Amino acid sequence: MMINTQSEIDPLRALLLKHPRRAWVGQDNVRDQWRSLRYADEPDFARAVDEYDRFLGILRRTVPEVHFLPEDARTGLDSIYVRDAAIVTKQGIILCRMGKEARRGEPEAIEGFAKVMGWPVLGKVHDPGTVEGGDVVWLDDRTLAVGHGYRTNAEGIRQLREMTASFVPEVIEVPLPHWDGPGDVLHLMSLLSPVDHGKLLVYSRLLPVPFRRGLLDRGLELIEVPESEYPGMACNVLALAPGKCVALTGNPRTEAALAKAGIEVRAYEGREISAKGAGGPTCLTRPLIRSAV
Repeated sequence: MMINTQSEIDPLRALLLKHPRRAWVGQDNVRDQWRSLRYADEPDFARAVDEYDRFLGILRRTVPEVHFLPEDARTGLDSIYVRDAAIVTKQGIILCRMGKEARRGEPEAIEGFAKVMGWPVLGKVHDPGTVEGGDVVWLDDRTLAVGHGYRTNAEGIRQLREMTASFVPEVIEVPLPHWDGPGDVLHLMSLLSPVDHGKLLVYSRLLPVPFRRGLLDRGLELIEVPESEYPGMACNVLALAPGKCVALTGNPRTEAALAKAGIEVRAYEGREISAKGAGGPTCLTRPLIRSAV
């Protein structure tokens, strides 16, 4: 299979996922880990499996190829959020180095799976660099925006620039706010999600002014998430294709804003798999192939 996505919105053709049966294993394992990983509450494993299978059903309606990471002793509960451990480019996979120390084994697990599958690995981020995939957003196939915060540092961004220099002309470094501090998770994709050609769902209150102005200068339409719904991960939306998205339930004003902009939303219940671990639909998925044809 050819790995070839430098888009966040072209139709999804192949995905990498990790089912809670493989990431969480069972309730005892969840009980052992959730506090140290700073989850909001203990997830219910059986309910999580049910939620995930329903979420998977939405994905399978439009995505023809889905691959699942196996259980791996090097990883924990957070490995369900597969986006963070790797970045996909047209030249191959870039393995991240996680800013959250408890997640350091996840890129190695993906590397092993990629070798089995025969997927090309372009490179990996090395110590002291850190990069997490939730901080990395393709604005188009030649422009990469990277959040610089507690999970992704300056050295990681430098290494990412170096690895992509021959085929990505522009890497935009986006300073992220302190927000709830280093113990919490605030990725760039906590603040924006591409939803269609030329359209981004954003929470502007946390966007740096120069970056937001730059988005407008590019002619991008910004669809605003209301303050009341931002805590419900309303800004974390996965595009299945241009104008077709998957989002968490419980954010009706955001859904209305998306609908007004011509965006179709398919909602899923994610109390266990998303809300408690602070990982929405983009976090749960690693697109491998997006293609208009």
